[in-house]
Amino acid sequence: MGFAISLACVMAAQKAPPRVSVAQLLAQDLTWTQQQRETRFAHMDTVFPVNRIRHGPALALTQGDPLPVRLPSGESVDAFMQRDRLAGVLVMQHGRIRFERYALGASPKTTWTSFSMTKSVTATLVGYAIRDGLIQSADDKVTRYIPELAGSAYDGVTVQQLADMTSGVRWVEDYSAPDSDNVKLYEATAPKGRDLVVEYMRKLPREAAPGTKFVYKTGETDLLGVLVRRAVGTSLSTYTERTLWREMGAASDAFWIADDGKEFGGSGLSATLQDFGRLGEFVRAHRANGSPLGLWLAAATRGEADGGRYGLGWWTFPDLGRTQADPSGDESFAALGIFGQSILVDPKRELVIVTLGAWPQATNPGLVADRAALWDAVRRGIDASSPDPVR
Repeated sequence: MGFAISLACVMAAQKAPPRVSVAQLLAQDLTWTQQQRETRFAHMDTVFPVNRIRHGPALALTQGDPLPVRLPSGESVDAFMQRDRLAGVLVMQHGRIRFERYALGASPKTTWTSFSMTKSVTATLVGYAIRDGLIQSADDKVTRYIPELAGSAYDGVTVQQLADMTSGVRWVEDYSAPDSDNVKLYEATAPKGRDLVVEYMRKLPREAAPGTKFVYKTGETDLLGVLVRRAVGTSLSTYTERTLWREMGAASDAFWIADDGKEFGGSGLSATLQDFGRLGEFVRAHRANGSPLGLWLAAATRGEADGGRYGLGWWTFPDLGRTQADPSGDESFAALGIFGQSILVDPKRELVIVTLGAWPQATNPGLVADRAALWDAVRRGIDASSPDPVR
């Protein structure tokens, strides 16, 4: 009887499906149904293993004057959110809340996934590591921190070129193509003891000289996350908890998807709508204070790559900072993620707009245009609500 039971156990083990890695599960989230997205985006800590980022003393957010937001079409914001499947919209001006709405079952306590908004956090951690003397300079070669990249196409690439995605390494990012690099990276496997991201990225070929060509690459911010983790000697979550999450006054714990305790620098962070607002406000307030971190944030939110549209982990929108009173403006910048995630910062108006969502598609021109229309409606409402909106 014991032999029969043992044999049955062996046969069952042989028939068991191979273990699906966390990275492979991440690749599958692009194919979730609409219902799955709307349910799981609010509960990623139950779908994936995560590292917790504990908050410290919270920065209290006070209420400002209520802001009327009217879309050009006449559609209400509530109807707009239902149509485009947005879970939250937050508007802050001068650090005060002027507009806040929730849908899709979300609430102020909901931690919603951010997708590539995570890249802006990872890039900000580089600034902290420079401030703390753990990364010597943005001009350091990446091989100083990831020596396994020696002899690869990343040999000679700097930390800054990795952060602004001008490494010159070939990469294809496509959220609808199963053979794109952003999918194949997470479906790949690595030998035991080797880092999956490093193993995949070091095999990619070069297509341009470092610093000469921008190509959006989730894998490069994943690699930047490896670099930060090596430099600071802790997980990204621990370092975020020790620095950014405490200093910006987060009011809730956040979660970061992790494989064997290691986060992916390019995505996977979940936080509340208000804490994403605190993040935008923190960067807005600190990017011009002249400190080592402030200097990094100023460079990160100034578009120098991709024809002036990308900084260091942040997208830039020069035209969105202009007003009738000041047509020269100060360019706006944003953290962006697929399926409707965004933090837009308009420095001239001291304005932060956050959207969290579960768009019907990862991205398309119509949904992007809808978001731009919402941003524009908020800015017009801000300008109309005060004779001197820019202080």
